[in-house]
Amino acid sequence: MSALLEIRNIETWYDLVYAIRGVSLSVEEGTITAILGNNGAGKTTILRTVMGLITDQPDKGEIEFNGHRIDGMDTEKIVRLGISCVPEGREVFEELTVRENLMMGAYIRKDKKEIQKDVERVFAYFPVLSDRVNQWAGFLSGGEQQMLAIGRALMSRPRLLLLDEPSLGLSPLLVGEIFDIIGRINREGVTILLVEQNAKKALDVSDNALILENGRFVLKGKSRDLMKDDNVKEFYMGVRSQASVKGYQRWKRKKVWR
Repeated sequence: MSALLEIRNIETWYDLVYAIRGVSLSVEEGTITAILGNNGAGKTTILRTVMGLITDQPDKGEIEFNGHRIDGMDTEKIVRLGISCVPEGREVFEELTVRENLMMGAYIRKDKKEIQKDVERVFAYFPVLSDRVNQWAGFLSGGEQQMLAIGRALMSRPRLLLLDEPSLGLSPLLVGEIFDIIGRINREGVTILLVEQNAKKALDVSDNALILENGRFVLKGKSRDLMKDDNVKEFYMGVRSQASVKGYQRWKRKKVWR
């Protein structure tokens, strides 16, 4: 497979503090690549840097999409090249209807018939949005707003979809539904770069994954391999390895309780 997105040694800072330091990654076309890490690790900063949303950033390094350098490019041009982003917190237009929000996602397009086909495609992914088509987005539930944010991003027909914490604030049932749709979108031809704290779900759905700590990648590999890594299971999935459990039990037997 060829790399659709290449990030080479980028550095991004806020004021005088580096948020990401020498980060490099490749996203192969047709795959889902996940970036895992705790709050403040720099995950969102990577996506914002790719989208050109941080002024005069990256400070160093290169970003290439489909053979074109995009670092330093205006966000609108990046969207026109074929990248779309679903931001953390959804950020739907609350005083616009569901349909109007979807139309905002298609603002770069003029092909009205094809736009309507894509609206129907979004409704096929998320039937509840069809039922709410004329409702203001501000009155939707959190899960419905997340569906709308994903649908809006798809309306530009991206080749690469960036997803920032799609499970944030959702019930377990809705999280499962959202990740099922993410897998379906990918199978239908959209490459995905996923930022997520829910390591189990992210590794389940992705092909490749990277773990970010303090602005640097500390581990990367195939998702199926990282799921077996004891450190990943313990620190990102809440599953203690057998070795750590035995160590805790030995410590507990020696502990003198008073």
